[in-house]
Amino acid sequence: MKALSKERKVWLQKGVTLEYFTLGWNVVEAFVAITAGWLAGSIALIGFGLDSVIESISGAILLWRLKRELSGTKGEQAEDLERKALLGVGLTFWLLSAYIAYESIEKLVAREAPQSSPIGIALAVASLIVMPLLAWSKRKVAAQIESKALEADAMETIVCAYLSFNLLLGLGLNATFGWWWADPIAALFMLPVLIREGFEAVKESRETSDGQEVEH
Repeated sequence: MKALSKERKVWLQKGVTLEYFTLGWNVVEAFVAITAGWLAGSIALIGFGLDSVIESISGAILLWRLKRELSGTKGEQAEDLERKALLGVGLTFWLLSAYIAYESIEKLVAREAPQSSPIGIALAVASLIVMPLLAWSKRKVAAQIESKALEADAMETIVCAYLSFNLLLGLGLNATFGWWWADPIAALFMLPVLIREGFEAVKESRETSDGQEVEH
């Protein structure tokens, strides 16, 4: 096996650092969002927290891949493990989509209004600032090491920023104007993104099983 160059090791280590930050941020984000959403009765906030759980799983997968390359160990066994993990993430996206759809429609039919959540609004603002910067950093590293996996993970981070905007819109409209329906509607707007991400993960897992590498 060809030894890693010093420059590639530096970029791989930067990628590992970014993934550690991603993992830590999403764990905290998930805890705060789910707790605040439960207290406020906000399905959009709970859904955002559950998405952060999925983002943590994705970050852990990529962290594993980058560290495996740094240690100089690759092979069919590693690719098979990633294929199974990608498939699991894709299915989790779809389960999350089903949960959000059910809860949102139920709230719309029952006209159940969530309470205002200042913590949720602050979390959405923070995520909307941090996620685009993190995604840009990941794409920069991905270009240097020619990693499709890291490029895909950067897109996951961009999706998180998009969901942050939707969450902020729904919580803000409810808090400012009392538009109770804005929260479940904002949650429903997350569905196309979540379903697409699930489809992409499942598709990529099948491509990997056919012998295509996820990253160079």
